[in-house]
Amino acid sequence: MRQRSGGGHWTAADVGDQSGRVAVITGATSGLGLETARVLAQHGATVVLAARDHARTAAAADQIRALTSGSGQAGPDKTGPVKTGPVKTGTVETAELDLASLESVRTAAADLAARFPRLDLLINNAGVMMPPYSLTKDGFELQFGTNHLGHFALTGLLLSSMLAQPGSRVVTVSSNGHRAGRLNFDDLQSARHYQKMAAYGRSKLANLMFTYELQRRLSAAGAHTIALAAHPGTARTDLTRHMSGLAQAAMSSRFSALNSRWVQDGSMGALPTLRAATDPAAIGGTYYGPDGPLQMTGYPVVVTSSTRSQNKEVQRRLWAESEKLTGITYPV
Repeated sequence: MRQRSGGGHWTAADVGDQSGRVAVITGATSGLGLETARVLAQHGATVVLAARDHARTAAAADQIRALTSGSGQAGPDKTGPVKTGPVKTGTVETAELDLASLESVRTAAADLAARFPRLDLLINNAGVMMPPYSLTKDGFELQFGTNHLGHFALTGLLLSSMLAQPGSRVVTVSSNGHRAGRLNFDDLQSARHYQKMAAYGRSKLANLMFTYELQRRLSAAGAHTIALAAHPGTARTDLTRHMSGLAQAAMSSRFSALNSRWVQDGSMGALPTLRAATDPAAIGGTYYGPDGPLQMTGYPVVVTSSTRSQNKEVQRRLWAESEKLTGITYPV
Protein backbone atom coordinates (compact mmCIF):
# COMPACT_ATOMS: atom_id res chain seq x y z
CA MET A 1 0.00 0.00 0.00
CA ARG A 2 1.75 3.15 -1.22
CA GLN A 3 -1.10 5.53 -1.82
CA ARG A 4 -4.19 6.65 0.04
CA SER A 5 -7.52 5.41 -1.17
CA GLY A 6 -8.43 8.72 -2.77
CA GLY A 7 -5.34 8.62 -4.97
CA GLY A 8 -1.99 10.28 -4.44
CA HIS A 9 0.24 10.31 -1.39
CA TRP A 10 -1.00 11.23 2.09
CA THR A 11 0.47 14.60 3.14
CA ALA A 12 -0.12 17.22 5.81
CA ALA A 13 -2.74 18.72 3.48
CA ASP A 14 -4.86 15.64 4.23
CA VAL A 15 -5.10 16.49 7.94
CA GLY A 16 -8.74 17.38 8.41
CA ASP A 17 -10.25 20.08 10.57
CA GLN A 18 -9.05 19.45 14.14
CA SER A 19 -11.13 22.20 15.74
CA GLY A 20 -12.28 21.24 19.22
CA ARG A 21 -9.66 18.51 19.67
CA VAL A 22 -7.11 18.72 22.47
CA ALA A 23 -3.73 17.14 21.73
CA VAL A 24 -0.93 16.62 24.27
CA ILE A 25 2.42 16.12 22.56
CA THR A 26 5.54 15.16 24.51
CA GLY A 27 8.92 16.48 23.44
CA ALA A 28 7.41 19.11 21.19
CA THR A 29 10.14 21.76 21.44
CA SER A 30 11.97 20.69 18.27
CA GLY A 31 12.09 18.18 15.45
CA LEU A 32 9.19 15.83 14.88
CA GLY A 33 7.23 16.93 17.94
CA LEU A 34 7.38 20.60 17.01
CA GLU A 35 6.37 19.84 13.44
CA THR A 36 3.48 17.63 14.58
CA ALA A 37 2.27 20.33 16.95
CA ARG A 38 2.50 23.02 14.28
CA VAL A 39 0.46 21.10 11.74
CA LEU A 40 -2.23 20.19 14.28
CA ALA A 41 -2.45 23.79 15.48
CA GLN A 42 -2.72 25.04 11.90
CA HIS A 43 -5.71 22.75 11.48
CA GLY A 44 -7.51 24.05 14.54
CA ALA A 45 -6.46 21.81 17.42
CA THR A 46 -5.58 22.94 20.91
CA VAL A 47 -2.04 21.62 21.22
CA VAL A 48 -0.26 21.24 24.53
CA LEU A 49 3.53 21.15 24.28
CA ALA A 50 4.75 18.96 27.14
CA ALA A 51 8.49 19.13 27.75
CA ARG A 52 11.00 19.60 30.54
CA ASP A 53 12.73 22.88 29.57
CA HIS A 54 10.33 25.73 30.31
CA ALA A 55 12.21 28.32 28.25
CA ARG A 56 12.46 26.08 25.17
CA THR A 57 8.82 25.05 25.49
CA ALA A 58 7.67 28.67 25.70
CA ALA A 59 9.81 29.58 22.68
CA ALA A 60 8.37 26.67 20.68
CA ALA A 61 4.85 27.75 21.59
CA ASP A 62 5.58 31.30 20.46
CA GLN A 63 7.02 29.97 17.20
CA ILE A 64 3.89 27.95 16.46
CA ARG A 65 1.62 30.88 17.36
CA ALA A 66 3.55 33.10 14.96
CA LEU A 67 3.29 30.57 12.16
CA THR A 68 -0.39 29.83 12.68
CA SER A 69 -1.26 33.52 12.65
CA GLY A 70 0.43 33.95 9.25
CA SER A 71 -0.17 32.57 5.80
CA GLY A 72 -0.05 28.90 6.69
CA GLN A 73 3.37 28.45 5.13
CA ALA A 74 6.38 28.03 7.38
CA GLY A 75 9.78 29.28 6.36
CA PRO A 76 12.82 27.02 6.34
CA ASP A 77 13.94 25.77 9.74
CA LYS A 78 15.33 22.53 11.13
CA THR A 79 12.33 20.63 9.82
CA GLY A 80 12.36 22.22 6.40
CA PRO A 81 9.82 24.36 4.53
CA VAL A 82 6.27 23.11 4.83
CA LYS A 83 3.03 24.06 3.13
CA THR A 84 -0.12 22.69 4.71
CA GLY A 85 -2.96 24.68 3.21
CA PRO A 86 -5.39 27.09 4.85
CA VAL A 87 -4.80 28.21 8.40
CA LYS A 88 -7.35 27.29 11.06
CA THR A 89 -7.62 28.83 14.51
CA GLY A 90 -5.71 26.69 16.98
CA THR A 91 -4.51 27.28 20.51
CA VAL A 92 -1.06 26.50 21.87
CA GLU A 93 -0.50 25.68 25.54
CA THR A 94 2.48 24.37 27.47
CA ALA A 95 3.09 21.93 30.30
CA GLU A 96 6.22 21.05 32.25
CA LEU A 97 7.08 17.36 31.92
CA ASP A 98 10.28 15.42 32.54
CA LEU A 99 9.74 11.84 31.41
CA ALA A 100 12.92 10.82 33.24
CA SER A 101 11.20 11.51 36.57
CA LEU A 102 8.07 9.66 37.69
CA GLU A 103 7.39 12.45 40.18
CA SER A 104 7.36 14.94 37.30
CA VAL A 105 5.14 12.64 35.24
CA ARG A 106 2.61 12.43 38.06
CA THR A 107 2.67 16.20 38.62
CA ALA A 108 2.29 16.90 34.89
CA ALA A 109 -0.55 14.41 34.52
CA ALA A 110 -2.45 15.94 37.43
CA ASP A 111 -1.97 19.41 35.94
CA LEU A 112 -3.10 18.30 32.48
CA ALA A 113 -6.14 16.44 33.79
CA ALA A 114 -7.19 19.52 35.77
CA ARG A 115 -6.73 21.91 32.86
CA PHE A 116 -8.11 19.62 30.17
CA PRO A 117 -10.73 17.23 31.57
CA ARG A 118 -11.24 15.93 28.03
CA LEU A 119 -8.31 14.80 25.91
CA ASP A 120 -8.56 13.68 22.30
CA LEU A 121 -4.94 12.95 21.44
CA LEU A 122 -1.91 11.88 23.42
CA ILE A 123 1.15 11.74 21.20
CA ASN A 124 4.06 10.02 22.95
CA ASN A 125 6.79 11.58 20.82
CA ALA A 126 9.64 12.52 23.17
CA GLY A 127 12.74 10.39 23.29
CA VAL A 128 16.48 10.11 23.67
CA MET A 129 18.72 8.16 21.33
CA MET A 130 22.08 6.54 22.05
CA PRO A 131 23.39 8.75 24.89
CA PRO A 132 26.25 7.69 27.16
CA TYR A 133 25.10 5.40 29.95
CA SER A 134 23.06 7.27 32.54
CA LEU A 135 20.05 6.79 34.77
CA THR A 136 16.73 8.52 35.24
CA LYS A 137 15.85 10.05 38.60
CA ASP A 138 14.18 6.76 39.52
CA GLY A 139 17.24 4.66 38.64
CA PHE A 140 16.12 3.37 35.23
CA GLU A 141 18.45 3.23 32.24
CA LEU A 142 17.83 6.59 30.54
CA GLN A 143 16.55 5.36 27.16
CA PHE A 144 14.27 2.65 28.52
CA GLY A 145 13.14 4.88 31.36
CA THR A 146 12.37 7.91 29.20
CA ASN A 147 11.21 6.40 25.93
CA HIS A 148 9.08 3.63 27.40
CA LEU A 149 8.49 3.82 31.15
CA GLY A 150 7.89 7.58 31.25
CA HIS A 151 5.32 7.31 28.47
CA PHE A 152 3.76 4.19 30.01
CA ALA A 153 3.20 6.12 33.23
CA LEU A 154 1.93 9.28 31.53
CA THR A 155 -0.53 7.36 29.35
CA GLY A 156 -1.88 5.42 32.30
CA LEU A 157 -2.45 8.60 34.29
CA LEU A 158 -4.16 10.47 31.42
CA LEU A 159 -6.21 7.65 29.96
CA SER A 160 -9.26 8.35 32.12
CA SER A 161 -9.57 11.73 30.39
CA MET A 162 -9.71 9.99 27.01
CA LEU A 163 -11.76 6.81 27.42
CA ALA A 164 -15.22 8.29 26.94
CA GLN A 165 -14.15 10.63 24.16
CA PRO A 166 -15.15 9.41 20.66
CA GLY A 167 -12.22 9.40 18.28
CA SER A 168 -9.58 9.71 21.00
CA ARG A 169 -6.18 8.20 20.25
CA VAL A 170 -2.86 7.36 21.88
CA VAL A 171 -0.08 7.56 19.30
CA THR A 172 3.37 6.35 20.34
CA VAL A 173 6.43 7.05 18.20
CA SER A 174 8.68 4.05 17.68
CA SER A 175 11.59 3.59 15.26
CA ASN A 176 13.09 1.29 12.67
CA GLY A 177 15.59 0.69 15.46
CA HIS A 178 13.02 -1.55 17.17
CA ARG A 179 14.11 -4.34 14.81
CA ALA A 180 17.44 -4.54 16.63
CA GLY A 181 15.76 -4.54 20.03
CA ARG A 182 15.69 -7.43 22.50
CA LEU A 183 13.84 -7.52 25.82
CA ASN A 184 16.11 -9.14 28.39
CA PHE A 185 13.94 -9.16 31.50
CA ASP A 186 16.96 -10.09 33.58
CA ASP A 187 18.67 -6.83 32.64
CA LEU A 188 16.10 -4.32 31.33
CA GLN A 189 18.13 -1.46 32.81
CA SER A 190 21.40 -2.50 31.14
CA ALA A 191 23.05 -2.68 34.56
CA ARG A 192 25.28 -5.57 33.54
CA HIS A 193 26.09 -4.44 30.04
CA TYR A 194 25.27 -1.20 28.25
CA GLN A 195 25.43 -0.88 24.50
CA LYS A 196 23.75 2.35 23.46
CA MET A 197 22.23 1.17 20.18
CA ALA A 198 20.96 -2.05 21.76
CA ALA A 199 19.37 -0.06 24.60
CA TYR A 200 17.75 2.31 22.12
CA GLY A 201 16.36 -0.62 20.12
CA ARG A 202 15.00 -2.14 23.34
CA SER A 203 13.15 1.06 24.22
CA LYS A 204 11.64 1.37 20.74
CA LEU A 205 10.61 -2.29 20.73
CA ALA A 206 8.93 -1.63 24.08
CA ASN A 207 7.04 1.31 22.53
CA LEU A 208 5.50 -1.01 19.95
CA MET A 209 4.72 -3.83 22.35
CA PHE A 210 3.08 -1.33 24.70
CA THR A 211 0.90 -0.04 21.84
CA TYR A 212 -0.26 -3.51 20.82
CA GLU A 213 -1.07 -4.58 24.39
CA LEU A 214 -2.82 -1.28 25.12
CA GLN A 215 -4.99 -1.69 22.03
CA ARG A 216 -6.05 -5.17 23.11
CA ARG A 217 -7.04 -3.86 26.53
CA LEU A 218 -8.94 -0.92 25.05
CA SER A 219 -10.81 -3.21 22.67
CA ALA A 220 -11.70 -5.63 25.46
CA ALA A 221 -13.07 -2.72 27.52
CA GLY A 222 -15.16 -1.42 24.61
CA ALA A 223 -13.41 1.95 24.91
CA HIS A 224 -13.73 4.76 22.37
CA THR A 225 -9.96 5.28 22.55
CA ILE A 226 -7.59 3.48 20.19
CA ALA A 227 -3.81 3.02 20.33
CA LEU A 228 -1.55 3.35 17.31
CA ALA A 229 2.17 3.62 16.60
CA ALA A 230 4.28 5.39 14.02
CA HIS A 231 7.90 5.83 13.04
CA PRO A 232 9.58 8.60 11.02
CA GLY A 233 12.06 6.55 9.02
CA THR A 234 15.42 8.27 9.03
CA ALA A 235 14.81 11.95 9.74
CA ARG A 236 17.13 14.88 10.37
CA THR A 237 16.35 16.03 13.90
CA ASP A 238 18.14 16.89 17.13
CA LEU A 239 17.63 13.29 18.21
CA THR A 240 20.80 12.36 16.31
CA ARG A 241 23.04 14.58 18.46
CA HIS A 242 24.66 11.60 20.21
CA MET A 243 25.62 9.94 16.93
CA SER A 244 29.18 10.15 15.64
CA GLY A 245 30.28 13.23 13.74
CA LEU A 246 30.70 11.14 10.61
CA ALA A 247 27.16 9.76 10.85
CA GLN A 248 25.71 13.22 11.39
CA ALA A 249 27.65 14.57 8.42
CA ALA A 250 26.38 11.75 6.22
CA MET A 251 22.81 12.67 7.14
CA SER A 252 23.30 16.41 6.62
CA SER A 253 21.04 18.32 4.26
CA ARG A 254 24.23 19.58 2.62
CA PHE A 255 24.48 16.17 1.00
CA SER A 256 20.80 15.78 0.15
CA ALA A 257 21.65 15.08 -3.49
CA LEU A 258 23.40 11.92 -2.27
CA ASN A 259 21.42 10.87 0.80
CA SER A 260 17.83 11.73 -0.14
CA ARG A 261 16.89 8.07 -0.62
CA TRP A 262 17.65 7.25 3.01
CA VAL A 263 17.34 10.54 4.94
CA GLN A 264 14.41 12.97 4.98
CA ASP A 265 13.53 16.23 6.70
CA GLY A 266 11.43 16.44 9.85
CA SER A 267 8.43 17.67 7.87
CA MET A 268 8.30 14.30 6.10
CA GLY A 269 9.30 12.36 9.20
CA ALA A 270 6.30 13.75 11.10
CA LEU A 271 3.77 12.54 8.53
CA PRO A 272 3.36 8.98 9.90
CA THR A 273 2.56 10.41 13.34
CA LEU A 274 0.12 12.90 11.85
CA ARG A 275 -1.62 10.20 9.85
CA ALA A 276 -1.93 7.95 12.90
CA ALA A 277 -3.35 10.88 14.84
CA THR A 278 -5.85 12.20 12.29
CA ASP A 279 -6.71 9.76 9.47
CA PRO A 280 -10.40 8.89 9.93
CA ALA A 281 -9.75 5.44 8.42
CA ALA A 282 -7.02 4.50 10.91
CA ILE A 283 -7.77 1.56 13.17
CA GLY A 284 -6.35 0.59 16.54
CA GLY A 285 -3.14 -1.39 16.59
CA THR A 286 -1.97 0.07 13.26
CA TYR A 287 1.67 1.00 12.71
CA TYR A 288 2.52 3.78 10.24
CA GLY A 289 5.84 4.49 8.57
CA PRO A 290 7.37 5.74 5.30
CA ASP A 291 6.61 3.87 2.09
CA GLY A 292 10.14 4.00 0.65
CA PRO A 293 12.85 1.32 0.58
CA LEU A 294 13.42 -0.19 4.04
CA GLN A 295 10.87 2.31 5.42
CA MET A 296 13.61 4.95 5.59
CA THR A 297 11.96 7.74 3.58
CA GLY A 298 8.68 8.41 1.88
CA TYR A 299 5.02 9.06 2.52
CA PRO A 300 3.08 7.46 5.40
CA VAL A 301 1.42 4.08 4.92
CA VAL A 302 0.55 1.13 7.11
CA VAL A 303 3.73 -0.88 7.73
CA THR A 304 4.58 -4.13 9.48
CA SER A 305 6.74 -4.28 12.58
CA SER A 306 9.16 -7.06 13.46
CA THR A 307 7.93 -10.55 14.29
CA ARG A 308 9.47 -10.12 17.75
CA SER A 309 7.32 -7.07 18.46
CA GLN A 310 4.14 -9.08 17.88
CA ASN A 311 4.76 -11.69 20.60
CA LYS A 312 1.67 -11.38 22.80
CA GLU A 313 3.14 -13.27 25.73
CA VAL A 314 6.13 -10.95 25.88
CA GLN A 315 3.86 -7.93 25.47
CA ARG A 316 1.88 -9.00 28.53
CA ARG A 317 5.05 -9.62 30.51
CA LEU A 318 6.43 -6.20 29.58
CA TRP A 319 3.15 -4.62 30.68
CA ALA A 320 3.26 -6.34 34.06
CA GLU A 321 6.90 -5.35 34.55
CA SER A 322 6.13 -1.75 33.56
CA GLU A 323 3.32 -1.59 36.11
CA LYS A 324 5.68 -2.90 38.76
CA LEU A 325 8.47 -0.46 37.92
CA THR A 326 6.28 2.64 37.63
CA GLY A 327 3.61 1.84 40.18
CA ILE A 328 1.00 2.81 37.58
CA THR A 329 -2.04 0.65 36.81
CA TYR A 330 -4.48 1.36 34.00
CA PRO A 331 -8.26 1.95 34.12
CA VAL A 332 -8.73 -0.72 31.41
